[in-house]
Amino acid sequence: MKKALIAAATLLAPVLALAQTTPVGLWKTIDDDGKTAKSLVRINEQGGVLVGSIDKLLDAKDGPDAKCDKCADDRKDKPIVGLQIIRGVKAEGDGVWGGGEILDPNNGKTYRTRLKPVDGGKKLEMRGYIGPFFRTQTWIRVE
Repeated sequence: MKKALIAAATLLAPVLALAQTTPVGLWKTIDDDGKTAKSLVRINEQGGVLVGSIDKLLDAKDGPDAKCDKCADDRKDKPIVGLQIIRGVKAEGDGVWGGGEILDPNNGKTYRTRLKPVDGGKKLEMRGYIGPFFRTQTWIRVE
């Protein structure tokens, strides 16, 4: 019995480690200042592609009925809570995901994106690009 438990734990450990090194999960977004929690974003996998939607707004200045009035695509005037802000992200290798886009609902702009779990999957480096310029935020795993 003891050997069976040890064998099961040994087989399960790599699976759990892999689960924590993927961007799939619930993340607390932190603003560029590195301190201000802005929202909770849930990232899911759909057919090998990652998508992410805002589950909850945490910043008091954003009301619960806020809409993406600056968006220019199919998300225009949609409620920010529930809004899909990450689209088309795929695994690129070495623990990096990219090739998709992220939307900033504050300005309605979309950016090419790269996601990279760090610190054993407890944090996520979220990088958005326009041409050679980029900005990076570090998000914190909630679940």
